[in-house]
Amino acid sequence: MPTLNEIRSTFLNYFAKHGHEVVDSSPLVPRNDPTLMFTNAGMVQFKNLFTGLETRDYNRATTSQKCVRAGGKHNDLDNVGYTARHHTFFEMLGNFSFGDYFKEEAITFAWDLITKEFGIDKDRLLTTVYHTDDEAFQIWKKLGVPEDRIIRIATADNFWQMGPTGPCGPCTEIFYDHGDHIWGGPPGSPEEDGDRFIEIWNVVFMQNEQFADGSMVPLDMQSIDTGMGLERIGALLQGSHDNYDTDLFKSLIEASADVANSDPYGDQNVHHRVIADHLRSTSFLLADGVMPSNDGRGYVLRRIMRRAMRHAHLLGAKDPVMHRLVPALVQQMGTAYPELGQAQAMIEETLKLEETRFKQTLERGLRLLDDEVSSLADKAPLPGAAAFKLYDTFGFPLDLTQDALREQGREVDTDGFEVAMAEQKAKARAAWAGSGDSADSAIWFDIADKHGATDFLGYETETAEGQIAALVKDGAEVKEAGQGDTVQVVLNQTPFYAESGGQVGDSGEIRVDGGVIRVSDTKKSAGVFIHMGKVVEGLVTAGAPAQLTVMHSRRSAIRANHSATHLLHEALRDALGDHVAQRGSLNADDRLRFDFSHNKALSDAEIAQVSADVNNYIRQNTAVETRIMTPDDARGLGAQALFGEKYGDEVRVVSMGRAETGKGHDGDTYSIELCGGTHVRQTGDIGTFVILGDSASSAGVRRIEALTGAAAFEHLEREAGRMAEVAGVLKAQSGEVMDRLKALMDERKALQNEVSNLKQQIALGGSGSEGGAETKEIGGKKFLAQALQGVSGKDLRGLIDAHKTNIGSGVILLIAEDDGKVAVAAGVTDDLVGDVSAVDVLRAAVPAVGGKGGGGRPDMAQGGGKDFSGAEAAIAAAEAFLAS
Repeated sequence: MPTLNEIRSTFLNYFAKHGHEVVDSSPLVPRNDPTLMFTNAGMVQFKNLFTGLETRDYNRATTSQKCVRAGGKHNDLDNVGYTARHHTFFEMLGNFSFGDYFKEEAITFAWDLITKEFGIDKDRLLTTVYHTDDEAFQIWKKLGVPEDRIIRIATADNFWQMGPTGPCGPCTEIFYDHGDHIWGGPPGSPEEDGDRFIEIWNVVFMQNEQFADGSMVPLDMQSIDTGMGLERIGALLQGSHDNYDTDLFKSLIEASADVANSDPYGDQNVHHRVIADHLRSTSFLLADGVMPSNDGRGYVLRRIMRRAMRHAHLLGAKDPVMHRLVPALVQQMGTAYPELGQAQAMIEETLKLEETRFKQTLERGLRLLDDEVSSLADKAPLPGAAAFKLYDTFGFPLDLTQDALREQGREVDTDGFEVAMAEQKAKARAAWAGSGDSADSAIWFDIADKHGATDFLGYETETAEGQIAALVKDGAEVKEAGQGDTVQVVLNQTPFYAESGGQVGDSGEIRVDGGVIRVSDTKKSAGVFIHMGKVVEGLVTAGAPAQLTVMHSRRSAIRANHSATHLLHEALRDALGDHVAQRGSLNADDRLRFDFSHNKALSDAEIAQVSADVNNYIRQNTAVETRIMTPDDARGLGAQALFGEKYGDEVRVVSMGRAETGKGHDGDTYSIELCGGTHVRQTGDIGTFVILGDSASSAGVRRIEALTGAAAFEHLEREAGRMAEVAGVLKAQSGEVMDRLKALMDERKALQNEVSNLKQQIALGGSGSEGGAETKEIGGKKFLAQALQGVSGKDLRGLIDAHKTNIGSGVILLIAEDDGKVAVAAGVTDDLVGDVSAVDVLRAAVPAVGGKGGGGRPDMAQGGGKDFSGAEAAIAAAEAFLAS
């Protein structure tokens, strides 16, 4: 009997054997479809390939896609645990063709895999086709399926559409007959909703395009999109009619029973089924960057969490249990989805935090619910006002109340709930209008009320797709804006960071079909992100889908300055004492400013110590980590709070640096702060740090201004040049100062050497390491690659030689950006030049950064480009070349 892991592998290996690219599952938060709350099908990540907006180096693919259906139009939450096949999280197995093969090959692949590889009895299978699709009917007939088991369906069940307009086409489905001992009829019959005949695979023939005027024409590129639920086919292959009887769910249910000290089956089984399903969805959502909140995706996540936690409560669990189940999930699914293991500690910590907080309110809320129900007639619905009180006071989502009453055979007056919600919003709007804020602020409250809060994606990405929720011009909402108009744009989701906590807002570009907005700044009000910009091309309309791009170079500089501010704060505490506390900051792209409590100017020695400490922790090149916890727990770790910031029930805690012994730090981490801003991934990404000066800001408050990265290097070079100019003046005035001039020139040379050495140290990540870069094993050879900023092309040859010494044997690829110029260098150690040429590695990489060609020797080659944002793609191209 195959396990679900084995079934997944069999599926992917089958299609790989038939020329399909095995593509990793995309994240659960779609980056290419702003209309979706979560990825809910395998085709989502390929949407732009089907429409022709994107091309890749393969035209057939296969995946096992993570999917969540728990919010919006696709919402299975209410049924989970009570039926055999409903889940909030599931895996969709699929194979796809982008203009390659079509109906006959797709049907044959499906039939061959199901009947031969999986060994399912042909006599238990029947198929459906769209009623006018004679071609598909004849293909099934040719494969030996009797005509009476090829059912023509005239409804949308067998005609798929991406939306009201766009690609579409007929479907064919494969059903399994579980036998006449189970009630139900075949598809298309009056009893089709029964459980006897279960759909196991759907194949979509994407052959037409639907237009707004109702016309439909054949697509130039006809494609295939298929989907088969792993849990459903797994239950079938394991001899069950119930997805929860599969090996994976059995292990999670037994783990749930173990931690709750209860019977895994019998009357308590439904509780364990809910917990097992919700454990998967919450863990995968957390691993993909969704955090519990009161808005958008985070609110759906919190609803799922709290539903599982209530079922744990019903099992009698006195302490939080969900976090204790994560190791069992990682054991079952961590190999197929390594992101689970990588995020395990964060997932456990977040689940424990949420369950601890929820338990504090659960019992009070349930007592209120019992009080309300006790005064009702038998089976009478709960009044909407009571359900809203549970929601508003105790954080009980409506569906949680409905789930609790379901066991009593009661419903909730949902119309009354909506009336109470509307009244609450009206009161909130009135309170906002009378709060003393500027008059135009009310518009953002109205927009937030109408469209919801903006979902921020910028911790994980600088590009995404979004949908324009509202356009504001001259203080009023408008439907469209034309070239030259100054506008404020609200999106449903965005990678743009909004000004907060001293960090300035992002700039960049919003591009729609037929128009472009250049964003100069991003701010936040009433939970919505306001993108301040100007239409520089065409026409922009509200409701339009948009491609969002943050200006990478500016975001990188801002992140470097923000992370340096955290290191500076801790260095000041080390140098001056624990009385130092932040009193304000600015983290811009060109500089940083930090105000702190201290009652006298810093001495030259103190400034030198602070500068040396910050640069030391930069050179450590340690990872910058973020976690979610309560403010009290964060302060318990010693986290520093930002001056003037307001904190909710949960905060992001940013940690960086490895504390050195004898520095008076309690733990292993140097800097721990509560912070909602964006940061570098490694401290080495800051580059270097230079203090410009110390001044008084106000009584008892000092101010330090400083530079990082390329700006700091440029400042050092300017200082060296200034010293040379001084030396020249002195020489012109008197020949007696020649010795001084020589000393100054030597000092300038030393400073220039220091700058060069600093660049090399940052690139190499400190002595005794391989550059702080990840060394991979590809094609049996070590491969080390780095993307470097503030390093010129002329320095790459020396860095290649240094890496060769450190790595011993292998291939090195370096991509550097300095003053807008991109340089690429590849090196191969002498023992490998017979197997691989540095010239070939270079030429595989440079197209991704906008370069052409390049040349050199088998052991060393160099080229150039113009687009540093393609560095990761260049590294991936070099890896693909080595792997081939």
